[in-house]
Amino acid sequence: MDVPYVADKEFKGENYETSKFPKAEYDHCTFINCTFKDTNVSNIQFLECTFEDCDFSMANIKNTSFKDVTFYGCKLMGLHFDECNPFLLSFNFENCILNFATFNQLKIKETVFKNCILEQVDFSEANLENASFMGSNLQKTIFYNTNLKKTDFSSATNLSIDPNLNTLEKAKFSTEGALALLKKFDIIIE
Repeated sequence: MDVPYVADKEFKGENYETSKFPKAEYDHCTFINCTFKDTNVSNIQFLECTFEDCDFSMANIKNTSFKDVTFYGCKLMGLHFDECNPFLLSFNFENCILNFATFNQLKIKETVFKNCILEQVDFSEANLENASFMGSNLQKTIFYNTNLKKTDFSSATNLSIDPNLNTLEKAKFSTEGALALLKKFDIIIE
């Protein structure tokens, strides 16, 4: 079944929580201050789109395609990014709230999480090589069997990463972040 193709369009202040979000392929579109909370956006393609100050909390994103998508100041709480279409999956986040989101087993190399709140996010078995968590809060975030090679945690806060259970070669940490890696060993540093 063919879906409509929507290109270079700006959507502002739309509330899709109360009205159905139209199934389509969205290319180079901008969504500003739109509400997708609890909305079904499954099986939709977003290509090179930008979302600014949008609320996606608890939206259904099963088999949704995010290809070169940027989120600015968005609420993305409880999203199962691991249910997205993994083909060419690529996104970046700035000043976003991603609490309770799941990125299990995703290959999301070079993803940028800049100044984001990522409390209790699950990155188990994900490939985050060359990713950046610049200025982000990682309170109770789960990294288990995660590829963190060359990942930048140098200005991230509230880190809790077990170096025995993750790949950390050439990852960048601040002194405080590096000391957090030793937390599991219950040692005293003076």
